[in-house]
Amino acid sequence: CESDINHILVRHEQAAAHAADGYARASGKVGVCLATSGPGATNTITGVATAHMDSSPIVLLTGQVATNLIGKDVFQEVDTIGITMPISKHNYQPRSADKIPEVVDKAYYIASTGRPGPVVIDLPTNALKEEISLDNIKPNTQTPGYKPTTKGNKKQIKKAIEIINDSKKPLILAGGGVILSNASEELIKFAKLTEIPIATTLMGKGVISEEDPLSLGMIGMHGIQSTNKALTECDCLIAIGCRFSDRSVSNMDKFATNATKIQIDIDPAEIGKTIKIDVPIVGDAKITLNEFIKEVEFPDRTNWTKELTKIRQNSVENISYDEVPLKPQQTIKELMEAVTPDTIITTDVGQNQMWMAHYYKTRKPRTFISSGGLGTMGFGLPAAIGAQVAKPEENVVSIVGDGGFAMVSQELATIKENDLPIVVCILNNRYLGMVAQLQKLFNKHVYATKLTDTPDFVKLAEAYKLKGERVEKPGELKEAVQNALKSREATVIDVVINPDELLPIVPPGSGLDCMKTEFH
Repeated sequence: CESDINHILVRHEQAAAHAADGYARASGKVGVCLATSGPGATNTITGVATAHMDSSPIVLLTGQVATNLIGKDVFQEVDTIGITMPISKHNYQPRSADKIPEVVDKAYYIASTGRPGPVVIDLPTNALKEEISLDNIKPNTQTPGYKPTTKGNKKQIKKAIEIINDSKKPLILAGGGVILSNASEELIKFAKLTEIPIATTLMGKGVISEEDPLSLGMIGMHGIQSTNKALTECDCLIAIGCRFSDRSVSNMDKFATNATKIQIDIDPAEIGKTIKIDVPIVGDAKITLNEFIKEVEFPDRTNWTKELTKIRQNSVENISYDEVPLKPQQTIKELMEAVTPDTIITTDVGQNQMWMAHYYKTRKPRTFISSGGLGTMGFGLPAAIGAQVAKPEENVVSIVGDGGFAMVSQELATIKENDLPIVVCILNNRYLGMVAQLQKLFNKHVYATKLTDTPDFVKLAEAYKLKGERVEKPGELKEAVQNALKSREATVIDVVINPDELLPIVPPGSGLDCMKTEFH
């Protein structure tokens, strides 16, 4: 009934899709959003594509013109089915009211099972106006042709275990699929029993505490130098729930060339799609890891662990923190001192995202929420809204850049209206920082990325009747975040950072062991 529905009015439809996405990632449940036909539907498209790329289970309900008018270019008509087909897991257009209950039931089932993803339901206005009796309706979630494989092939599992048992330098690469299948506990148990260290992708941050001795941190273009180095040294790579994206592997021909590669994924389309795989296993990560735990041997890999520890010690960056303007590394250090392992972090996209991915130590699953595959600016703030609704008792901190925040700053009204105690930290360098960095390093000049007329974000927060604060010196951010979290009052913190600070980066076309960490 209507009283069971908690409707939150966002100020832009794109934010609705991102908020539903943030809700899904924080809770593990299906997030739902609603938009009208035409421009309302098209405004959600970026959010649908974001959820699709990151396998996030959301259901989007869109309005549509009456069935007798479809295809006649009437007011606010758009082909929502055609537009969303390539960027959703499935979509529906029920043309009568009696079809709607079954379609909704199937949409939830498809979105949340197998490899999760967004499902779109396009609702013609005449179907919504019809009256039907629900007494005799018995929804059926069974969908012809849709039967996800959850149990891996026993012969392939046995073959993989033999390779793991014989390996001297094995490495686990955990992706977002481990979190989606709620398999972190099984992953950690398997790693501890076998003494196999764990590297993660961006989407896999949080599968294991990054303060754990077996955690190597994130791989990739902006990953940890020692982690990238470990990938080049390993003789067996066990990839679980990751799709080997270009930002993770960089040059595919130079990726983990010494390793026998085992890939576990619930989506058969991802097996061997970009990297040649020696042992493919199609199945759910949680179920497959339990099979591994039953059969694997526990050899002594002390020397391999010591070798990786030495690599990490030799690649520690020498950073001077007490500087003005603030280094982003300093802001993240202070942030970590202010929050707890349960604090949910959302990020936007750009340098702010990669600084967080690189330096912030995530300690629990579903506490680091970020747009990976699509790299969507404007994701961080509305995702925080969804995460806070999903977890009302937890603290939620959104780390955004000044560019991405400006795209969705109207959602401060949503935060105020719903009394959501979100803390927004704007890493403000007055640039579209990631583009500017690439231009500086590889084009020798910066073009059209300076945000000359950046607004006063403190006054903007106050205009929405929220608390605003500016941070410019070492020590101030920790205190500001602690006070905001303690007060449970929504706060916007404008953090003025050094615009010249650059991220560690693997140059395009290079192998992961060619990371550039110093810039002159």
